[in-house]
Amino acid sequence: MLRERILIVDDDPDILDVLKLTLGQENYEVIEAMDGTSAINLIKTKSPSLVILDYKMPGLSGLEVCKIVKDDILLQYLPIIMLTGKGEVSDKVKGINAGVDDYIVKPFEPQELIARVKMILRRTERDLDANPLTHLPGNVTILNELQRWVDAALKDKTTFAVGYLDIDKFKSYNDKYGFEHGDEVIKETARIIIHNIRTFGNANDFIGHIGGDDFVFITTPDKIDQVCSKIIAEFDCGVGKFYNPEDRQKGYIIAKNRQGNEQKIPLLSISIGVVTNEAREIIHVAEIGEIGAELKSYAKGLAGSNFVKDKRRRLFF
Repeated sequence: MLRERILIVDDDPDILDVLKLTLGQENYEVIEAMDGTSAINLIKTKSPSLVILDYKMPGLSGLEVCKIVKDDILLQYLPIIMLTGKGEVSDKVKGINAGVDDYIVKPFEPQELIARVKMILRRTERDLDANPLTHLPGNVTILNELQRWVDAALKDKTTFAVGYLDIDKFKSYNDKYGFEHGDEVIKETARIIIHNIRTFGNANDFIGHIGGDDFVFITTPDKIDQVCSKIIAEFDCGVGKFYNPEDRQKGYIIAKNRQGNEQKIPLLSISIGVVTNEAREIIHVAEIGEIGAELKSYAKGLAGSNFVKDKRRRLFF
């Protein structure tokens, strides 16, 4: 069973030692930072389940770190416990307003700290069906959101467009470069989707992470073509940075296929299958998934990055 990873941040080494000892006894994996800048870097690279953060630190304060985290859509659901000095009520209020999930006063009792940590982790697991890598909503939320759009369409005759996105050749990339580099590709893909949905979509559009290198987003038919085109353009423009100079120059990597034979594998690309209810009535979420899988499969058979939009009135199998 994987241990929960907790990031502790304090410029006082004695406090860090107490936190590390207390949390370690409960079998948590503990990583630490002594300043806000290092904390932000560890949050983005190590994906902790929880952050325990001192309010007053040199450089970036705990309050500033919290604001940076909560303003990032990939990080905003990360729970934060703020450590404050005794009686500093104004600090607590500012922290809560910045998005802190809980606070504890120094000096603290180890039992109280553990109780609060367990409470926050339980609440986060219960309330947030999120992918641990990107912190985007996961499958339960995705299904509920799809159903909400379907219900609204049936009731009010509105239209929607659902994009199913997959990274092509991702397994071969992982095999050569390793899972840590693969995780960076997935996080960057999430950021690209978020950026372009925010820029070219609607305020109430939805983005979810199905798992692995599979994503889903929901917008309206008048926005979908531009959103998909922009996502593809941004991904293709930046994909080279995930390769070493030699592979980037060649435009491919050498990897083994399922039969164990070496072959040239092109650089990563993305395929998007787009399902809309413009030409047909969709009455069940399962229909969206079936159509999306077929369209994405077709797009993956094409060279490079592509999106394919279904315009048929019905599918024939």
